[in-house]
Amino acid sequence: MDFSTKSLKNLVSDVTTVFTRAKQYAEETIGTAERTELDNEYEKLAERADCYRQWTERIVSKLEAVIQPNPNMRYGEMLIERTMGSNNDLIKSRDNRLRNLEYLGNDMIDAGIAFGPTTLYGSALVKIGKHQTELGQAEKDFVQNSYRTIIIPLRKFLDEDMKTIAKERKVLETKRLDLDAAKSRLRKAKSQDSQNNPKLKPEMIENEIKEAERDLKHCQEEFDRQIEITKLLLEGITSAQANHVRCLNDFAQCQIEYYHQCFRHMANLQREINQPLSLSILNDQSLSNGGTLMNDLKMTSNNHRMRTSSLSNNSTSTAMEAIDLIHHSNNNNKNNIATNPIDLSSSTTNNIINNNNKRRAKCLNNYQAQSNDELSLLADEIIYVTLIDHHKNNNESMNDVSDWMYGERLSDGQKGKVPVAYLEILN
Repeated sequence: MDFSTKSLKNLVSDVTTVFTRAKQYAEETIGTAERTELDNEYEKLAERADCYRQWTERIVSKLEAVIQPNPNMRYGEMLIERTMGSNNDLIKSRDNRLRNLEYLGNDMIDAGIAFGPTTLYGSALVKIGKHQTELGQAEKDFVQNSYRTIIIPLRKFLDEDMKTIAKERKVLETKRLDLDAAKSRLRKAKSQDSQNNPKLKPEMIENEIKEAERDLKHCQEEFDRQIEITKLLLEGITSAQANHVRCLNDFAQCQIEYYHQCFRHMANLQREINQPLSLSILNDQSLSNGGTLMNDLKMTSNNHRMRTSSLSNNSTSTAMEAIDLIHHSNNNNKNNIATNPIDLSSSTTNNIINNNNKRRAKCLNNYQAQSNDELSLLADEIIYVTLIDHHKNNNESMNDVSDWMYGERLSDGQKGKVPVAYLEILN
């Protein structure tokens, strides 16, 4: 250690300064010393800065709660970021982490493959699971954009700008204490008690007054300079607000795009749900191509699980492969049906085609009519159905013969086309 005379003098000076400030603060607290009041302009700027900091912290906290609802994950990420920095690998892996909807979609796809994608339930699981993974990917993009557009800029403002302002305000407070201590010293040197003290010579009193005046002048200059610096920083919050308005608009735009993308995915899912599969195609798939198709889909499922375990962003590709296999099998079966017609004397649906009388049918699931010539169905209700040949026009395709029938509800007399896949013929 350096124990030179200069360093010892500096140490004594620093200790004296700290003691003087503490004494001045204590006297101000108990009301025995005067306090220099700051101007109203500075007080208003400081009050506005405190209000802005408080509400910005609350907004950032609520944004993080929206992005990551799990408080344990949120506090864990905050602790890692504060202790290890924002460039840590654990923080970077947050963007690649699968969302809950992606986990749900992956499990639905795997369950659909396990149950058999050619079955009605398995096909629905694969179909809906694909859209769940797409929703999860959209949510992941929204989270990344939210951090980039608003959370990170607001955090940077709190961690840098507001901390700088708080630091300068503390420096200003110490300068004010030094100024008030210098004023007290000058008043004490000029006081009547000091003038009448017989132990002090007039030269010593005069030197003390001159030194106190120089100290007061220096403290006043330091105080004036510091209050101007602090005011400039406080006034800079206005420009920060303009930047935060842009960040807020960018966040709102990301939110609009996110919900618009989710709406598109849900609209596509609704269209796919309302397109019933032909019963004859489903039966033919389950009897003829079940083995080969299941082997292909099991291989696809294994590849899919390997990709999911590595937390890659390709979680949607497995769903697309499964859907492509289903569509490929459907197309092959449709071609086989077109080239090799099935014997219509064996199946339930084809028995209906050979009989022109009304039949009672039970609705297997709810169905929402997509056009004016269709009939909406409720699960488990009983309706009467006849062949669509009695009512179809000449311009209708031949697929309507196998996929659609003409239904009639006796309770209200409503009539319209109904999909065969939603019916169970009772007689």
